[in-house]
Amino acid sequence: PVGIVAAITPWNFPLAMLARKAAPAALAGCPVVAKPAAETPLSALALAALAPLPPGVLNVVASADAAAVGDTWMAAPAVRKVSFTGSTGVGVGVARAAAPAGKRVSLELGGHAPFIVTAAADVAAAVDGLLAARLRCAGQTCISPGRVLVAEAVAGAFTGRLAARLAAVAAVGDPAVPPPAGATRVGPLIHGGAVDKVAALVDDAVARGATLVAGGGVVAAADGGGAAGRVVAPALLTGVTDAMRVFREEAFGPVFGVATYTTEAEVVARANSLPVGLAAYVYAGADEGRRLACRLQAGMVGVNSVALSDARGGGGGVRLSGVGREGGRGGVDAYLELKYTLVG
Repeated sequence: PVGIVAAITPWNFPLAMLARKAAPAALAGCPVVAKPAAETPLSALALAALAPLPPGVLNVVASADAAAVGDTWMAAPAVRKVSFTGSTGVGVGVARAAAPAGKRVSLELGGHAPFIVTAAADVAAAVDGLLAARLRCAGQTCISPGRVLVAEAVAGAFTGRLAARLAAVAAVGDPAVPPPAGATRVGPLIHGGAVDKVAALVDDAVARGATLVAGGGVVAAADGGGAAGRVVAPALLTGVTDAMRVFREEAFGPVFGVATYTTEAEVVARANSLPVGLAAYVYAGADEGRRLACRLQAGMVGVNSVALSDARGGGGGVRLSGVGREGGRGGVDAYLELKYTLVG
């Protein structure tokens, strides 16, 4: 076992993220000290109380001062590994702070996943997959497809179907207060700053020539639900270019920025043009999909599927999207030291 592990988790999947770190660490024989996000500490505290582990194996420090907790752990010789999920900027700082003491790190950082639809794709399946992946948690996932690149030959059919499907997503509001028509499909963003970020990206795209086909505005949430001012109608933008912020920056909200391309070489270059590489999606013919998957610079690629989150797999990013993997055998190996012993 590598030793004591410091686990730092984000707010968007507060229970699952901690479980993905604590379970393999405990399996490898490593105690864990965990710092959940200040917005969502209760899930971590509940997991530590309910987990069938001996006392002291899973410990939670709930604090609004993330920097103070992180600095303390980085300075502690007993902490031998840091597992961090969060933004790229903070993750780079974690790696820099861990280096002088030789602490090992696993980092799952930000992304801005491309979603490629080729001329040979099943357009209906591609639209269904995009909706499922992008509307999950109102777009607040690190593997959410943020850049939609569609072959010009099918762009009209794709965007038309996508617009029609978005119009049918009438249940937008607070999940705590389901509308009479059925279960809420799109819930609130985490805070007002997230709403402002989405609005800024949409405004920038429109100012640079994109067309706002639908959505983008704040929706009135049901009374008493606590989501007032934080529910955004899914925004569909067409005519997106690489110069627009929505193409270059992760929105972390329900924004569909659709761009078109003409050749495979072009779409690969544009998909790989950002310094991040967490996830990517391809809807294409079988051979074409496999070929594109090999050329995309991402730690996880879904071909004709968006179901990337699987404990059996080795999830993680490349480039500025992270170091190491979570899930599968590699996820356990990340908490073990390899020792070579020769007996004479």
